[in-house]
Amino acid sequence: MKKLIDIIVGVRPNFIKVAAIIHELDLRASKKAGINYRLIHTSQHYDTNMSGVFFEELNIPAPDINLDVGNIESSKQITTIIARYSKVLEEHRPDMVIVSGDVNSTVACALATKKTDPTIPLLHVEAGLRCADKQMPEEINRILTDSITDYFFTTSRSASDNLLHDGVAPHKIFFVGNTMIDTLYQNEQRFKKPIFWDVYGLRNKSYFVLTLHRQENLADSATLTNLLHAISTAAADMPIIFPVHPHTAKMMKQFGIEFASNILMTEPMGYLAFNYLVKNASAVITDSGGVSEEATVMNVPCMTLRMHTERPETCLIGTNMLLGTSPRNIFSAFEKLKSGHWPLGRNPELWDGQAAKRIVDTLYELLKNLKEPDQAILQSSSIGEGSYHTNLLN
Repeated sequence: MKKLIDIIVGVRPNFIKVAAIIHELDLRASKKAGINYRLIHTSQHYDTNMSGVFFEELNIPAPDINLDVGNIESSKQITTIIARYSKVLEEHRPDMVIVSGDVNSTVACALATKKTDPTIPLLHVEAGLRCADKQMPEEINRILTDSITDYFFTTSRSASDNLLHDGVAPHKIFFVGNTMIDTLYQNEQRFKKPIFWDVYGLRNKSYFVLTLHRQENLADSATLTNLLHAISTAAADMPIIFPVHPHTAKMMKQFGIEFASNILMTEPMGYLAFNYLVKNASAVITDSGGVSEEATVMNVPCMTLRMHTERPETCLIGTNMLLGTSPRNIFSAFEKLKSGHWPLGRNPELWDGQAAKRIVDTLYELLKNLKEPDQAILQSSSIGEGSYHTNLLN
């Protein structure tokens, strides 16, 4: 039988995670041994710089199906994705579904899969991450997704241990490494100067990079104002480049926040320019887990403005330091940086650029042993030739 895998994307982190998997699938297709896949874009991120530019820069093919959900309230976004993807599943049943990360698109498409047809194997890339803070929407998404996942691809042994603790059978867990790092290695030579590099007179290690988007840091005017004031003061006369997430921009406008002169706001950036900026920064201040991973591999000091992290390896052996949101901790971290006492990091285990290869090797084995669905299901939702990517599984 013909085999088809649905690959779900919706936001920037998804694109980065699946790009390496797609490239590996396409590479094998060129050798006449491909898996047929269908790229499903929920359009959870609606901003061009947060979505469209990544398809071009990371050489991801245009989506086969766009659910066109857009920027709506979170719970409505999830229910809309479930409804629209369920319809896709009913019309053309895939043999597997791959979700990645911990965003609304992840949990919504996972739920749609299992509610529409529980026999479709669900695979979760970056499974098992936990930060023990259920006030974070992402933590709820991780727990819910993993509770109904069939096969788990983990980025660390600690993530695998979390799944074992939750009762997942060991043979369903595959410690493969980090596909975000695959994508980083594949594109590092293509990083490019941002258009404002010369305008701002930036030089290597002469500036900081700031990103903020998590709700706990945007909850009220006082929290955000105190954070920005502490960062600006601690940076002294060094510029802080601040690519502003659309939601962050909305909240800052609502709060009427004014910036110190050394905080230089920019529009959201594409992958290549943003990582050029990170690679050459003196340090990164962020609340993004993905940025802390990329900074670790590029050996750039990273200050994470969160109370918990689901990526402990970036702190234990990487360049990341968890600061919470106290201004006092921000000043202490900057002092450690300026004094030259920031710990040298090293790459976590299996963050070697080969994660996608391990994942695709596993996909072949799983598909080889996959039982055919009931014939009645096939007749009601058969998969035609379509225009889906790559060749069929041999």
